[in-house]
Amino acid sequence: MAEGPGKYDKLATWVRERAKAQGVVVVVIGGDKGHGFSIQLPGTATADDMVQIAAMLREVANQVEVDAQRRRS
Repeated sequence: MAEGPGKYDKLATWVRERAKAQGVVVVVIGGDKGHGFSIQLPGTATADDMVQIAAMLREVANQVEVDAQRRRS
């Protein structure tokens, strides 16, 4: 579930504050707490904002797959 604090919520807070961002998505592979993620959006985020984040993540996933295919070639 993406709602509520993730196992890397403190790290996400650190990134968001340093970037002076409204929201962040942090994905960790093989971290000290294992694989995980944390998403922070402003309290004013709407359902549409959440859908937009999901679309952005899909685009990132698509690009990662394209890059992986290029490495395999």
